[in-house]
Amino acid sequence: MSGSKYSETPAAARPETEGDHLLGLTIYDLPEPTQVMAEEARRTRAGRWKMIGLMLLCAAPVLASYFTFYVIRPEARRNFGELIEPQRALPAINALDLQGNAYKLQDLRGQWLLISIGSAECNAQCVQQLYFQRQLRESLGKDKVRLDRVWLIRDDKNVSPELLAGLKEATVLRVPLSELQAWLTPAAGQSLDQHLFVVDPNGNWMMRFPANMDIASAAKAKRDLERLMRASASWDQPGR
Repeated sequence: MSGSKYSETPAAARPETEGDHLLGLTIYDLPEPTQVMAEEARRTRAGRWKMIGLMLLCAAPVLASYFTFYVIRPEARRNFGELIEPQRALPAINALDLQGNAYKLQDLRGQWLLISIGSAECNAQCVQQLYFQRQLRESLGKDKVRLDRVWLIRDDKNVSPELLAGLKEATVLRVPLSELQAWLTPAAGQSLDQHLFVVDPNGNWMMRFPANMDIASAAKAKRDLERLMRASASWDQPGR
């Protein structure tokens, strides 16, 4: 319209003067699905590595003690007992105590075990074996609370009261011979009754002492047990 006070010039054609600002609008794009999945996968991998690291940290004392005992200890080739490789876990055997109550053999886990096997009648050799078993535990001093004496009776015969008097601190269980033979094995030409067997707190049979122990061999067995106690001192505690 002629004489109008309003300019018909488009705003885009007018020069900007100082102080004029255009309103800026920022548009945030949603992340691509592939980016979300990649980030989630990265976090999952990181979480798994953290979990593995934590598990290794918890297991380190146990692994270190076994590595020390089996590999780097200077006396590794002078152990008296025979190391069992691979180790054999406590089987799921149902045993009976002397009162006829059911007992699961796997419930023995949580302590070092020094195991003897024999007939309930217990001949002279058996009595001597139980004597050395008791003396070996007592010889460990303050560490004896970390090791249990276990006598596994392989038959249904009666135990004499005189013998029971010396077994007050021992665990005495009846286990069928066939079940024992499926788990433990003697040295060639020997029987189960002639050995003492060592089981670790995780329930693994890991050592067998030579047959027919005497005073001289008992001293050597004592050194082996002392080494085991030292090697496991950082992670093994008395009691189940």
